[in-house]
Amino acid sequence: MEFPKVYNTYFLAVVSTIGGMLFGFDISSMSAIIGTEQYVNYFNDPHGIVQGAIGSALAAGSVVGALFAGSLSDKVGRRDAIFLACLWWLVGTAIQVACNGYGMLIAGRILNGVCVGITSSQVPVYLAEIAKKEKRGSIIVIQQLAIEWGILIMFFVGYGCSFIDGDASFRTAWGIQFVPAVLLMLGIPFLPRSPRWLAKVGREDKAIDILARIQAHGKVDDPLVVAEWEEITTILAAEREAPYSGWRRFIKNGMWRRTFAGMSVQAWQQLSGANVMTYYVVYVFQMAHLSGNINLISSGVQYALFIIFTSIVFFFIDKTGRRPLLIYGAIGMGVCQFVVGGVLGSYGSYVPGGVGGNENVIIQVSGSPSHVVIAFSYLLIIVYALTLAPVAWVYAAEVWSLETRATGMALASVANWLFNFALGLFVPPAFHNISWKTFVIFGVLCFGAAIQAFLFYPETARKSLEEIEKLFSKGGPRPWNTRPGDSLLDEKIAQVAELQQKGEPVGEKFGSTSHTEG
Repeated sequence: MEFPKVYNTYFLAVVSTIGGMLFGFDISSMSAIIGTEQYVNYFNDPHGIVQGAIGSALAAGSVVGALFAGSLSDKVGRRDAIFLACLWWLVGTAIQVACNGYGMLIAGRILNGVCVGITSSQVPVYLAEIAKKEKRGSIIVIQQLAIEWGILIMFFVGYGCSFIDGDASFRTAWGIQFVPAVLLMLGIPFLPRSPRWLAKVGREDKAIDILARIQAHGKVDDPLVVAEWEEITTILAAEREAPYSGWRRFIKNGMWRRTFAGMSVQAWQQLSGANVMTYYVVYVFQMAHLSGNINLISSGVQYALFIIFTSIVFFFIDKTGRRPLLIYGAIGMGVCQFVVGGVLGSYGSYVPGGVGGNENVIIQVSGSPSHVVIAFSYLLIIVYALTLAPVAWVYAAEVWSLETRATGMALASVANWLFNFALGLFVPPAFHNISWKTFVIFGVLCFGAAIQAFLFYPETARKSLEEIEKLFSKGGPRPWNTRPGDSLLDEKIAQVAELQQKGEPVGEKFGSTSHTEG
């Protein structure tokens, strides 16, 4: 049975990025629950390395999922890989709901992580391969928005469930995670396959058909379709003639530059420390003397700010480019981290036994210093939402060649999830052992991210995926000399249009325009 397909790129993005919403749901399924009396009592007040293991279990599973996501995506396609990932989510969620201790809870979160590892790496690949170059950034930003909506929705679901007595409180919250996975599985059959993946596996006629339907309302002889198809086939043929195969493709012949850029930008997204505010915001606000429902509601406000400001970047990411957002965003976040750490270090009071008995929070400020901590925690999230949070996903999806994109983006995701796992494990003990110095460390790392972005990341905005390859080639332009636009594809489209006006054939020069429904 063949399901009817929808070719509007925004619809495709909204459906496929429900995979990102799964990630957001899982984040908040912990952050809204870990401070509740029901959770603390049932799991015997987990803290330090135990709570770190629970929090980082999702990331551990995501590393596993991302490691085989590339080969799975290349074999069955981007769309079907996302569908298969949902099966892991359903099993993991069932185990969490039925858990009788933190062992089962960790196991369930690891299985959920396998799903997130696949979807977080392959949804951006799918979006990058279907989007027009002028809208590619904003289309992939929808992935980050979906993550944030998942965080916000699940946070307030968890907040509402906190009023339920006993273990039914967190089991109900975790059970609601079934909903987005089922919605995603119902929507995927209506999505077309990636035209670039179809070209990669030799299904040229179907690839041209879908490319035309997405880019030009089905007109296979549209200059944009003809020119873009010529780029795809030319680059693909050149890649297949390369002497290297397997993992050497990611190092040899200058590919190390793209591997370095894709993996490092994802690593910096985690090393900036902003996700500490997302995972452990309840702890941070306890340091600022907030407790109970006020703490939970204040945490929810942070997630709402996340959505609002990522929605803003949706409208200008393809105009400003990637480099300015990565560089100045990292600097701004570094300043925020230094302020939070400095205030806690200068005005904080040591609390033996932890605030409210929570051994993860051993320092607390009150009065004006607490207001500063809260304000700069919010400001950190605002800057993050405008810059590294969405741009890291966009940039990492853009830098790879067609032959390496699925596995390359999986590698980038592995870097993200490895550091996510490490930080999830490290932060609770760090709060306990070095308290405010944790924020200073993240501040230093943010400035390191800004330096690397300036020196090593060329601008990719408003350029076709195929011509981005030239930016990373030997003899390519210095990253600081690149800027958004200046796309050679625009010139090629004009050439095709001119030839068509003269009545000259363009098939031999710009690829076949044959069309079958296939």
